[in-house]
Amino acid sequence: MNTAFIQNAIDGDRRAIGRAISALENGGENAYAIRKAIAAHQGTAHVIGVTGPPGAGKSTLVSAMIRGFRERGKTVAVVAVDPSSPFTGGAVLGDRIRMGERQSDEGVFIRSLASRGHLGGLATAASDVIDMFDAAGFDVVIVETVGAGQSEVEITRYADTKIVVCPPGLGDDVQAIKAGILEIADVFVVNKADLPDSRKTESDLKAMLALRKDKGAQPEVLKVVATSGDGVDALVGLLDQRTGRGMRHAANGANRAYRQLSGFIANDNLANLMGFELVSASEGSATLRMKVERKHINFNGKCHGGALFALGDMALGLACNSRGKLATLVDGQMSISTAVDEGDWLVAHATEVSRSRKIGSYQVRIFRASDDAHIALIHGTVYVLDRSPVGANDE
Repeated sequence: MNTAFIQNAIDGDRRAIGRAISALENGGENAYAIRKAIAAHQGTAHVIGVTGPPGAGKSTLVSAMIRGFRERGKTVAVVAVDPSSPFTGGAVLGDRIRMGERQSDEGVFIRSLASRGHLGGLATAASDVIDMFDAAGFDVVIVETVGAGQSEVEITRYADTKIVVCPPGLGDDVQAIKAGILEIADVFVVNKADLPDSRKTESDLKAMLALRKDKGAQPEVLKVVATSGDGVDALVGLLDQRTGRGMRHAANGANRAYRQLSGFIANDNLANLMGFELVSASEGSATLRMKVERKHINFNGKCHGGALFALGDMALGLACNSRGKLATLVDGQMSISTAVDEGDWLVAHATEVSRSRKIGSYQVRIFRASDDAHIALIHGTVYVLDRSPVGANDE
């Protein structure tokens, strides 16, 4: 993939953007080149995360929001994360039929991503696709998660504004506002507000928010009927007034994590010996790649399992040390699904599943860059120490 092609994507060429996103999903050399090229063009888009339980009406709400932003003259890109097909591995709702009427608008670009088993409500390539849309000049990037439970809050690492959609009549009054979800919201949207239980859901949310210790920045609670558009203008107006942009690239965000982890891996003897390269990083997440060379091959002519674990362990170690506290692996298990040949490029993506003051749980997915074939999965538990990481090989 040449520089001119990448520049076309940055300049807003829709065909080039689509091909660049496919390359980012597939990984490998092309994805690495695109990440480097778009790094200097990010930080201007308003990234809005839309999450909530399945069936809350997120896609319908996003469609209504697109219309509202377009009426205000804003260009909009949508990253819609769907469950993976068990047959093809692609997104189950790949054509986004609920947003189909927006596809013909030149100011709108909708892309579906398959979660492919990735935890956290997003997809492995979601961060890269957000950055691509940002670099291509879209005013607003809306990210719709696959449907969040208590722990699926990865959107907090990428979105400037987080919307939690809460439909009425869930049965359990606090099902949509349990601990993980309550803390991430900048705006609560009670969708399907024409239903009888909507007023009770609104009052339950406000009562829960009143219990928060931090009374400073309280999230807004808005009622919306996405199917008819009632309340959508007020929501879009509120979002349009928010000034935060490029939060994922702020000094305390992904850029800080990337700089810190780049230093760690540059000074790690084993990482240099094995040829590990840092692709991307944010707080709680790290992605590495490695080209399988002769030194990684075992006596059966395939990539050594120890090399796979070393790659995954390095990604996990960087992810768990990205929050400014020293963390060390105390238990790890790896399952290998596919043999790997010399010359293959491997990608290891480590993500945080949960973390308390002392214990963290992490998952690492290792896949082949050329075809996204699943190679191995690592689950690890880390112990968090009350001091800062010193950096690899430092005294």
